Amino acid sequence: MGDQLMILLSEEGAEAERVAELTGYLREELLQLDVDDVTAVPGEAVPPGARAVDVAQIGSLLVALGSSATALTQVVTVVRGWLGRCHDARPSLRLQLDDDVLEVSKATDEQVAEAFEVFVRRHATAGAPP
Repeated sequence: MGDQLMILLSEEGAEAERVAELTGYLREELLQLDVDDVTAVPGEAVPPGARAVDVAQIGSLLVALGSSATALTQVVTVVRGWLGRCHDARPSLRLQLDDDVLEVSKATDEQVAEAFEVFVRRHATAGAPP
C-alpha cells in the first residue's frame, strides 16, 4: 500500500491553540494504530518577529499508512470516533489520499459514517482486479 493520508482539521473561529490541542489528541489516538507514522505537516518558515500563525498548518497531519491492508479502515474508524466525541464544537475534516478528497463539515453522524465508508471502499478496491 505505502500511501499517505493527509488529514486537515479546522474549527470555525478557533484559536491556533485550540486547533493544536485537537490535532494533538487525534495524533495520539492514531499513533496507537498499525500505521508507519503520524506527523505534523511541516509549514513554511515564519519570518523572525512575525506573529502570524497558519491555523490550517497546525491542524494538518500526515499518516503514513504503510503496507497494512486494514490501516486506512483503522484510521477512518479512529477519526470517526474522535469526531463523534467532539460535542462542544464539531471540527471540520478534510481527508486526502492521492487525488481523492473527502470533506466533512456540519454533517450528521449518519452522513459522516456513510461518507467515510464510501471513501474507504474506493481505496480498498483500487488495487483489486476487476
